[in-house]
Amino acid sequence: MITRRRFLIMAGSAITALTATQVEKVLAAFTSPPINRKDIKWGMVIDLKKFNELPQAKRRRVYQICKEIHNVPEMPNPKDRVEWIWPATFEQAFPNLKDEYLEEHLKWLEVPILCNHCENAPCVKVCPTNATWQRDDGIVTMDYHRCIGCRYCMAACPYGMRSFNWKDPRPFIKKLNTEYETRTKGVVEKCTFCVRRLESGKEPACVEASEGAFIFGNLNALESEVSKILRENFYIRRKADLGTEPKVYYLI
Repeated sequence: MITRRRFLIMAGSAITALTATQVEKVLAAFTSPPINRKDIKWGMVIDLKKFNELPQAKRRRVYQICKEIHNVPEMPNPKDRVEWIWPATFEQAFPNLKDEYLEEHLKWLEVPILCNHCENAPCVKVCPTNATWQRDDGIVTMDYHRCIGCRYCMAACPYGMRSFNWKDPRPFIKKLNTEYETRTKGVVEKCTFCVRRLESGKEPACVEASEGAFIFGNLNALESEVSKILRENFYIRRKADLGTEPKVYYLI
């Protein structure tokens, strides 16, 4: 294993050619603890009351920052829509909880929906090329280069949280992020819990933009904030009765 000290010796004079930011990124790779471990299970809590109390512009920012970071296109035709996270009504998000006696305020809640990174992810099981797989830390992620566009994963996902690129999405990216790859026509895509940001010690972008309405952390750590919140509050999950074990929890 190469230590930080050994790395600095090997780098020698070459490191002097790097910018300060580049040096910090390289060193971070040697100092940050690995996140993809079996003792970690990433999960997200969304406090719907806090989220809906945010001004509309701030709620929109939660969705928009995802598009900007991941080069998600903004397609003019709704039929071609590609999204990683988007707003739904309570009844759309939780159709199995529909009830004539449902509290009135719940009917008007805006519910952000995204990939649930299920423990028993049906999308992983049906992918014929392993383009979709589950990491040790529970994140269901994708290798876009392996995706052959069969859309079995879309059919298997009971939450409808995947998008298919019916057209080349690249001309419809409003502001290209050169640090993140683009996709091509015929490829499926979805939320990855911002796994690259996690690897650099950052929270998912939507969490950062939510001003405390989204909480992210290790569900396996008893002292993590998400674990404490789930122990102390009533929460619901989307279609929990299906047994997929979603890792996105909603406080109502």
